[in-house]
This record gives sequence, structure tokens and C-alpha cells, in this order.
Amino acid sequence: MELTREEILRYSRHLLIPEVGLRGQERLKTSSALIIGTGGLGSPVALYLAAAGVGRIGLVDYDVVDSSNLQRQVIHGTSTIGQLKVESAKARLLDLNPEIHVDVFNEPFTSANALSIAKDYDVLIDGTDNFPTRYLTNDVCVFLHKPNVYGSIYRFDGQVSIFDAKAGPCYRCLFPQPPPPGLVPSCAEGGVLGVLPGTIGTLQATEALKILLGVGEPLIGKLLLYNALDMSFDFVKLKKNPNCRVCGPNADIKELIDYEEFCGVPSHDHDEGSAGAGWDISAPELSERLKTNHLKLLDVREPHELEISALPHAVNIPLGQLAARLSELDSTEDMVVFCKAGTRSARALVLLVSAGFKKVKNLKGGINAWVREVDERLPIY
Repeated sequence: MELTREEILRYSRHLLIPEVGLRGQERLKTSSALIIGTGGLGSPVALYLAAAGVGRIGLVDYDVVDSSNLQRQVIHGTSTIGQLKVESAKARLLDLNPEIHVDVFNEPFTSANALSIAKDYDVLIDGTDNFPTRYLTNDVCVFLHKPNVYGSIYRFDGQVSIFDAKAGPCYRCLFPQPPPPGLVPSCAEGGVLGVLPGTIGTLQATEALKILLGVGEPLIGKLLLYNALDMSFDFVKLKKNPNCRVCGPNADIKELIDYEEFCGVPSHDHDEGSAGAGWDISAPELSERLKTNHLKLLDVREPHELEISALPHAVNIPLGQLAARLSELDSTEDMVVFCKAGTRSARALVLLVSAGFKKVKNLKGGINAWVREVDERLPIY
């Protein structure tokens, strides 16, 4: 597929690089990439692949743009708050480069649709933030014999690798089993430096372009570790696991599975945190009970979060310290546990109940639900 005069001018800086040149740019024009997630990682990946002239880009997401996204999800803007993320991203990409084609999939990436969505793309780029979709993306790439450009971020740390079962290990070779539910906090719980996904996402875009162009040495068999605080880049060598259940010679997983069940967690964090029927209390219910009953309020957030919002008379014991500080609590008291959105407090409730606390409830949706439904004077974060 030849370049037009307009494209030759647009990509002229690429054409001057011997490793790319005219033939390489034409190769990019006929290439395709599927980006799973249009958030922190997906934003820079999509922008740079579009700018580079990758001819067909697929976007998978089913969220809408929220103001809390804009600290790091730079493909979106204030004017697109409330819009579907895939449509917001598509408009931005076509404004950046109208010469490309953008497919949008406004739906969750699941075992039911993943193979049909991914089958026509040359490379898959993992911009997800949860373990079920991460394992699903890996298995799809193994079954379809496609490279998986992996990225992961948390606070100041990031990881990048290429998992390609044809030439090296897959994600399951490195992580055969997901971590126990709740052990690894999400960015929604622990936070992330806004520029970090830009760094990691740009590295993912670089690796994807190298694969599509067939140049350089992709990060196959290597895991890049990045720390923004000391600006360090380290590498860990990875080996193919001969006992891998997906890509090993005796693999016993031959089709996509239920990844939420496998990981023990949902593939999204959009729902209010819940401890389940019988263990939750809503913010309005708590407000009414506080008018007539004495309740112990246990805040399991980190101390710095109390500077953002707090409930009067609540006792603060961070979740990570709770097991060691149970002696500070009275198991005979009626207690309501809360955090930011109800996720950490649901885990705290399980710990408390297993330690013999029976008169305990979880504030569904956390203090953010309290702000939305009871006291709008406090900020939501």
C-alpha cells in the first residue's frame, strides 16, 4: 500500500530513519493493533500509534470519561466528560491523524467476545488495570499466536514486557496464579503518579512499533522494571515455563475460562465496594442509626486520606495494620467499617469476622457514598 503525498509529508521524520524508511512506513500503514483499555496506559499507546501511522487501531473499553480520569488519561479532556471513552478516544485519534481507521468496541473484553474481537489484529496491547482481563488477554494471545505488549503501573512503579509464546514466555509463565484477592491494591485504591502511565504507555507503544516494523530487539524474555522516584530502569530475564498450563508442551488449558472466578475478583472496579448481603449498610441507613444509636466507626484508610475527608469520631486503623491492632477494638460494640469506596473495608470486615467480631457492618460505597448521599460538603476523591 503506497503512501500518498500527504502521508509522505506527515511521516517524513520516519522516512529519514533507515530502519523505517518508505517501506517501513508502508508496513505500518497496513498494520493493526488492538488496545485493550483507553485509560492511563491506553491513552499514550493509542496517541503514539496513531501518530506513527499504524493503519488500523482497535479500542476496547466500556467506561465513560470522568473528571478523576484526567490526571493521567491524556487522550480525554474536560469537554468529553460523560462521553464513552472509546468515542472520546476515537475522536482524538482521528483529529491527530485522519489517515488511519479506528474501530471501537464499547463492551467489556470477556471470554465470550475476546477471540472474535482480537483475531484480525497483528498485536494486542494490554492497557488493563485488573487481573482477570490481564490473564484473559494473555490466553487470547497464546491461542491466536499474537504478541502481547504488557504494561503495569502502581504509584511510582511500572513494568513492561512482550509476552509472545511463539518466541518466549507468556504472562502465565511468570505468574501461573493470580495473587490472593485483595493482596495487590488497584490504582483506584493506592493511587498512581499521573505521568507514570505516560512513561510506561510510551514504552509499550515503542515495543509495539518495533514488532510491527520488525526492527530492534523487543522485550521478549525480559521484564523491564521502572521506578520514577529514583529514575531507575532494571531488567529481569524471563524463561519459558515448561509446565505452563497455557503455552507449555503439556498445556491443559485449551480454551478461554471464567477469569473472574479464576482470579477471585471482578474485572472492573466501577461498582461500590460491598461485603455482601447482610453485611452492608448504606450511607443513609448509617446516618439514621447514628442519630439514635452509639456506633463505633472504624476508618481503615491511610492516614493521609483523612486530610481529604473524614467522619467525626471515627477511629483510624489502616487496613494493613488491622490484624496487629485488633486488641484496640471491642468485639461487643456495634461497629461500622469504612474506607474510600467500600473495597478495603469489605476486606477488613472479613478479617474482623474471622477474629470473632460479629456486630460489624461495611459502609457500602465507603465515605464517597456518604458524601454523595448524606453530606455533600465533603469532597469526593
